Amino acid sequence: MSLVIVGTVAFDAIETPFGKADRVVGGAATFAGLAASFLCDEVKLISVVGEDFGHNIDLFEDRNIDTTGIEVISGGKSFFWSGRYHSDMNSRDTLVTDLNVLADFDPKIPESYQDCSYLLLGNLTPQVQITALERLRNKPKLVVLDTMNFWMNVALEDLMRVLEKVDVLTINDAEARQLSGEYSLVKAAEKILAMGPSYLIIKKGEHGALLFGEGQIFSAPALPLADVFDPTGAGDAFAGGFIGYLARVKTVNFANMKNAIIYGSALASFCVEKFGTERLENLTQAEIVDRIQQFIALAKFEISEF
Repeated sequence: MSLVIVGTVAFDAIETPFGKADRVVGGAATFAGLAASFLCDEVKLISVVGEDFGHNIDLFEDRNIDTTGIEVISGGKSFFWSGRYHSDMNSRDTLVTDLNVLADFDPKIPESYQDCSYLLLGNLTPQVQITALERLRNKPKLVVLDTMNFWMNVALEDLMRVLEKVDVLTINDAEARQLSGEYSLVKAAEKILAMGPSYLIIKKGEHGALLFGEGQIFSAPALPLADVFDPTGAGDAFAGGFIGYLARVKTVNFANMKNAIIYGSALASFCVEKFGTERLENLTQAEIVDRIQQFIALAKFEISEF
């Protein structure tokens, strides 16, 4: 049962109050794929890069991630994004966005990817997400969609079409309010679930995440961190860890999704500790186990009778 991730593989230039990183590997598929690879043995990426990406492809192969689906455009340049984070690390300014080869991205599904059981549609144009889903001969066991407010503003009709075809939607609290038109996140979830997904994850950054589905609600904590250097790929690492866990346990239900959110949160918490992919590249399974225990301790309590 393979996990296929569709998304961007790119170069980033990042500036935060803690320093700068110039032209590091980034992109939604990059962070999601690296995070998922710690939980799932069959991670396969679909993306597009320019010839300038070169030996950086080794980053994925070192984690046994299948890159057959990453198209390399001869003479082309990879997608490039540059941003500067404010002092609170929750807001940022985009300085440069060069789509380059991403502007004409037409997702191709290699034959070896047609066994896809778990599919993560990373943050891309809704039309590309629909195209990738429709090019799979069989609907995967689970389809997770990540999107953002930009697509709600410029491609809402296409976004609504893809929402009808997915099982899980992951967005932040501001996006949930925008998509639903409701301020209450409980009411927002009710409206969004009626649009098609069976489950909704609302990310609240440093305040954790909420899971809605099967008539239930689960609130996951965020781990307080002493140092946050670069939050750029955290949401993608979260999504990768989430679907990677479900691909590992091979059973989709609310109980497993609660565990998957904790694993996703753990992988995201590592991601922000260094610039770019550096922390995920050097992460160990022992560190993941230890951090999961920290999450458990953070939320566990007992109440004596009174």
